[in-house]
Amino acid sequence: MADMMIGNIEDGTSEEEIQALLSKYGFPVYDAIQHVPGVGSRPAVLLSFNGTEAAALRMLQPRIHNLFWKNRRLNVVVLQERSEE
Repeated sequence: MADMMIGNIEDGTSEEEIQALLSKYGFPVYDAIQHVPGVGSRPAVLLSFNGTEAAALRMLQPRIHNLFWKNRRLNVVVLQERSEE
């Protein structure tokens, strides 16, 4: 299981828009999404990918990191894998 944080998304961006963006750039479908309200104007989403390794997401990360999308420059971080125990 791998998690990825996409920061500085435009407030009100739908889950469908996020999935469409990721699909366009070759990312697998995420299994869970959590909206993280930003302090001020930098909301984010935390995406969980079951069955996907962090290394695979790190290979795809440069495709959207610093991408200018919906009037914002995205900040993408693949989080350290954690145990399910």
